[in-house]
Amino acid sequence: MSDIRFTLFDTPIGRCGIAWGPGGIVGLQLPEAREAQTRAKLVERVGEAEAAPPPVEIRQAIDGIVALLSGETSDLARVALDMSGVPPFHRRIYELVRAIPPGASLSYGEVAAKADAPGAARAVGQAMKRNPFSILVPCHRVFAANGKIGGYSAHGGIATKLRLLSLEASAANGTAALFEGDGAFGFDPNFAVDYLRDADPALARLMETIGPFDMRIRRAPSIFIALAEAIVYQQLNGKAAAAIFARLRALFPRAHEAPTAAQILRASDAKLRGVGLSQAKLLALRDLARRSAEGEIPDLAEIHGMDNEAIIERLTTVRGIGRWTVEMLLISRLGRPDVLPLDDFGVRKGFSFAFKKPTATKAELEKRGRRWQPYRTVASWYLWRAADLAVQRERAKGQPRA
Repeated sequence: MSDIRFTLFDTPIGRCGIAWGPGGIVGLQLPEAREAQTRAKLVERVGEAEAAPPPVEIRQAIDGIVALLSGETSDLARVALDMSGVPPFHRRIYELVRAIPPGASLSYGEVAAKADAPGAARAVGQAMKRNPFSILVPCHRVFAANGKIGGYSAHGGIATKLRLLSLEASAANGTAALFEGDGAFGFDPNFAVDYLRDADPALARLMETIGPFDMRIRRAPSIFIALAEAIVYQQLNGKAAAAIFARLRALFPRAHEAPTAAQILRASDAKLRGVGLSQAKLLALRDLARRSAEGEIPDLAEIHGMDNEAIIERLTTVRGIGRWTVEMLLISRLGRPDVLPLDDFGVRKGFSFAFKKPTATKAELEKRGRRWQPYRTVASWYLWRAADLAVQRERAKGQPRA
């Protein structure tokens, strides 16, 4: 019987897997598309293994991994790894890569030079590709030449690599991560929930059905990047949009800090279209970049001093940015308390479902929403969940989706 054990554990980027033996951790698997695939990939990598609760030292390593993936500072360099099955050259490379601190990076060539193997950049790349320890040997901190992002073998490819780099950079420099992190709301969520329950008994019944308010704020390092991402995501499903945005960022050196307005303005149309951007989105990004370079786009400090309507008025001057896009920024990026996106399909569908109004109009939603001021953001979140519930019930009844 094998002495290798494994377990799966939840993180902000999905369910990961970890395997260990008497000599330490033998494998770490980042999330695949499905939990069964994550488990299968881990077992394929480490061989015969038995599921088991993690001992104290493995639990501590898991806690450190979860902290890192939550955008917190976490030093994993001292976690014990069992490299007995790793080729000697790879072992040397992994030891060097473990010494790269969060928020920093080296190129394949720089790692090769540190290993006294100049000219072995390609071999370093192969070692990164075969890395069985993933985050514990942080191969995402190793770039190709000239600051290009290079490849990444985990599920999601360069999008996953950029996600990890963004998280680490935010923890290292004290700024907000692009994709992750529970930012502070601009209000007390618990008070807002209690307020809405008292203000609208019908909404209170919906809230009881849905459960706790657990909306997450997705902070961004700049309004420019948040709007650039919003433009890319328009009218696309999340997976396709994430792939295009990752390819866009990967065009530029230090991709986890990109794109900047200057980079977009310098890049050729062919280069930008090559990542999958439509002509309309290319023109929108160009306009956003031009306005940002000319100081028309407020920075985070300025925008925090502006009211919602002033932000909407300023940002909707950008080509391709409409009121709905700015309302989503106000809710999901800035955590503003009193936003009710009247033109949002999900909000209106949830309102029709929750208030039993099959032909509910925008005017009816706006009128009811006055009861929810100044916490219409929280009400909107519950209406989105109500829309999800409506779809589930439609499917259960075999009805076509509206």
